[in-house]
Amino acid sequence: MVINLQKGQTINLEKDVYDLSSVTVGLGWDVKESPKGLFSSLLGKKNENDDYDLNAIAFMLDSDGKVARLGDRKMVGGDVVFYNNLRHFTGYVYHTGDNRTGDGEGDAEQIIINLDKLDACYDVIVILASIYHGIQKHQDFGQVENAFIRAVDAKGREMLRYDLSNEEKYDGMCSMVFGEFYRRNGGWKFRAIGTPYATDSFVAIMREHFL
Repeated sequence: MVINLQKGQTINLEKDVYDLSSVTVGLGWDVKESPKGLFSSLLGKKNENDDYDLNAIAFMLDSDGKVARLGDRKMVGGDVVFYNNLRHFTGYVYHTGDNRTGDGEGDAEQIIINLDKLDACYDVIVILASIYHGIQKHQDFGQVENAFIRAVDAKGREMLRYDLSNEEKYDGMCSMVFGEFYRRNGGWKFRAIGTPYATDSFVAIMREHFL
């Protein structure tokens, strides 16, 4: 049975209950409909929310809560899994690819994690999303609804789900830390976070909090 989490709530990912050899972390969202003006409709102009591109990112942190490896100049080969670095060099964490609209039902973007074999040097995996060029396009999480994070084990069982409420505090916020997986007593837990940031740069968040 799936557990619906509230902000700050945690869940034990018990090995005798779930198959953690391949955990699919899915992020989803819808963009609120904005009424178009008559002039724009007649000209067939696109709404500014078209191509609303949220990107899923995973920060892989060491025991000090830091990103230890940044990789090359483009962050390829480091401990951040994102659209330019889809597969972690260990092979145990990978991104399935960039969805630039969020269209369709179910997960818009997914990150796959093998928690069973993940190297012991990684204590925490932070899952976040940022809006690509959100500040430039005047797009923020206040314009997003039905945002969620969920985790499904290797046997297709949905273990947890965290739905973000539509709150005014998300207006003007272009990034969101959805939650984190962390080691505890030889196993894994997940914590629902839901912390927004004004920046649309996950690198800025990383530099401020995780370096």
